[in-house]
Amino acid sequence: MKLFKDFTSFNEYVGLPKPLDSNLDIGYYDPKIMRLQSEPVMVDFYRISIKANFTDKSVPNPKPITAVFFNSPERANGWDIEPTYNGMYVQLSKTLIEENRFLFKHYLDYGEHEALILTEKEELEIRTIFNLMFQYYDSKHEHFEILLSYVHVLISLVEAFYKRQFDTNPKQYNRILSDFQQLLNEYYDQPIKQLPTVYYFANQLKLTPNYLGDIIKHFSGKSALETIHEVIIKKAKELLEGRTDLNNTEIGYELGFEYPNYFAKFFKKHLNLTPKEYRKSVRKVK
Repeated sequence: MKLFKDFTSFNEYVGLPKPLDSNLDIGYYDPKIMRLQSEPVMVDFYRISIKANFTDKSVPNPKPITAVFFNSPERANGWDIEPTYNGMYVQLSKTLIEENRFLFKHYLDYGEHEALILTEKEELEIRTIFNLMFQYYDSKHEHFEILLSYVHVLISLVEAFYKRQFDTNPKQYNRILSDFQQLLNEYYDQPIKQLPTVYYFANQLKLTPNYLGDIIKHFSGKSALETIHEVIIKKAKELLEGRTDLNNTEIGYELGFEYPNYFAKFFKKHLNLTPKEYRKSVRKVK
């Protein structure tokens, strides 16, 4: 699998113009001179692509769509596409994002398979912002702060449009929410070696953790991590009440805690009681 660590090598491979900057690159697609088919490749930076009339022949029953796509580091992406689309792209180095973290949201890590389908109005808004970005894109860095500000606007629009997409097709996302809840409820029905994590459930559902987290938060009002913690506490209470053959340390291990002290602190944070104090309170009630 090919790994591209910089814009220049990737652009050359795909057939895109040479970048003017090593941390921020923008441009328009011209499929007539681009590579339309590729084995899976990886990039060591972030890409946002806006494509209109885009047809991916690698998916079953392909239909043209207008959408925003993402590529993130360490995520493989291959393609087989029709040369009928048009659009633009933004490429961001990891250094740029780390130095300007306050400008960038975690949906940059949504993953290439979780596209944002755009309405005509949304496409027009994004094209307007992109045209302004391109106006300030040059090699002299005279307008770099302005360009960066427009990138922030673009990403903020994407966030707003994703929330609209969540509400437009609730059945699809409610199914994800239901599947997540089922996997979570069944987690302790199997031998476990660690605490349940958002990453674990995202991997089971073939989604990226940030994308899953945003869906859970949008539809339940709670973060995925909060939901997971609720289940851990529920299971901990069940074990503390019912498994008199296990001491508190052993119960912590049963739940997936690597260190007993962490279990005690976690439990007290949520119930304002230590596991030992909780057991005593249960016995008094009985």
